[in-house]
Parts: sequence; C-alpha cells; structure tokens
Amino acid sequence: MSKNKTAIIAEPGKQELFIIREFDAPRELVFKAYTDPELYKQWLGPRNLIMRLERFEPKNGGSYRYVHIDKDGNEYAFHGVYHEVRSPDLIIDTFEFEGLPEPGHVALETLKLEELPGGRTKTIGQSVFQSVGDRDGMMGTDMESGVNEGYERLDELLEKMQKSAA
Repeated sequence: MSKNKTAIIAEPGKQELFIIREFDAPRELVFKAYTDPELYKQWLGPRNLIMRLERFEPKNGGSYRYVHIDKDGNEYAFHGVYHEVRSPDLIIDTFEFEGLPEPGHVALETLKLEELPGGRTKTIGQSVFQSVGDRDGMMGTDMESGVNEGYERLDELLEKMQKSAA
C-alpha cells in the first residue's frame, strides 16, 4: 500500500473535479507511464479488470479507445482525443465513458505533471464536464476506487521500472 494518497476534489455545484497525487518517481518516468502503451496497460484501472487497448495515439490530434473487461465478460469502454501532449509536463484530452448512462457525456481533461524535490512527481488532473449532472454521474460510478487502485498499480510499476534501471 502506497504512502501517497490520492485526493479527489469535487465541489458541490461545479462541473469539474480534480485528482491530485504524488509519485515517488521522476516526472519523465511518470509521463512515460501515461504515454507508452505497454506501460499504460499495466496500471490503468482496477486489478480485477483486463484491459484491451484498441487505439492509443498519445500525440497532438491522436485518439484512444480502451475496454476494461470483468470476470463475467462485461465490457466497459472509454475513448477520447488527445489535444496536446507535451513531454514531460502536460496532457490534454477528452474522455468519454461509453456507458454513463448513455454515450455523449464528454469531459475535457488536463493532466499537469510537476517536478518535486528528490526525484518525485505531483500530478494534477482536472476534468471539466458538460454539466454538473454529468460530473455527479461520473462521481456516482466506481470511479474513485478505480482511480485509487490504478494509482497504486502505477506506484508498483514505477518502483519496478526504477529498480530495473538502477
């Protein structure tokens, strides 16, 4: 269990939410985990789901689509478009969960990666939804546990990457 805690901030009546987290790894390595398909598949989402990465083009104008599959074969698909990918400090994209509760609820996401002393990184993610209802709908899913579990998996991956580089 990581000593780094994830803060998910969703103020009542606002269309946005923030996800803030620190990692015990250099910014370049964290950025790579967000933009390398082999690494991305290893950490995004809950452990009990299998990820199928169908499209992954983390570059300006690129797009992505992935599907999480549970033990019963149920599929949960997500897709979006990358607007700006600037190594090692910024990723701006759209995000759409294809089942919330129907398609068409798109969020604009901005991920900033800040370098911290001691080779650490702080990520600040902002998601702006089209309405307060859309934001609240996303908060009403299992999003929070999925984010927390995914970031715990990212901690483990970053630790493994740093050990193999040493």
